[in-house]
Amino acid sequence: MRYALYFTPAEDNPLTRAASAWLGRDAFSGAALSCEDHPGIRSDEVLALTEDPRRYGFHATLKAPFSLKDGCSEAELLAAVSAFCEDHTAFAIPSVVVGQLGPFFALVPADLCPPLQEFAAAVVEAFEPLRAPLSQADIARRNPDSLAERQRHNLLTWGYPHVFDEFRFHMTLTGPVPAERADLMAQLLENRFAPFTHRPLLIDSLAVFIEPERGAPFLVHSRHPLSPAPTNGYHHG
Repeated sequence: MRYALYFTPAEDNPLTRAASAWLGRDAFSGAALSCEDHPGIRSDEVLALTEDPRRYGFHATLKAPFSLKDGCSEAELLAAVSAFCEDHTAFAIPSVVVGQLGPFFALVPADLCPPLQEFAAAVVEAFEPLRAPLSQADIARRNPDSLAERQRHNLLTWGYPHVFDEFRFHMTLTGPVPAERADLMAQLLENRFAPFTHRPLLIDSLAVFIEPERGAPFLVHSRHPLSPAPTNGYHHG
């Protein structure tokens, strides 16, 4: 069993439904969802290009998948998540857009969002005491020799290369897309996610996802609400 701390909107949020339909799987129920053809791209190609993110479900990584350290229980993790969320306040990313990270497409902030960077760093640090060290096989899967020095340090120290200064919030929508299909995919995603882009995305919870066994699809175990955003200008967390 591995756990991950992700952001995902609520199960009935229109963005969750749209992204789950696009990826072909609902991470809340585990149900497979049918995929339709699109102009210029058939459903079987979409299924192939979304295979990687389909296993994880629609999410943004905050604390990458980890095993609990010896002596730590799931109940302790859930209690820690609840306590963390009580002490941190909901906030909004001012605008999200369809972006391309190398050959992958994702929903990303339109601009750097300092509260988001701070929140992500807090998640990484707060739950580190519960994480079991990576095995040598886990480290090898990340191909550490290909990482920049800081990313390699992050992997060995925090279990994931892309934390703190290396963190970039992204809600993955595809696996690697061949260069000759990238323009078509960009246009398709722009159209499909137009109701959700160039507008705020509320970060209002922290979700615990579980991987029942290695390689199995991830499922939402629970979503834990952050404290409501203050209305009087006071901020804590």
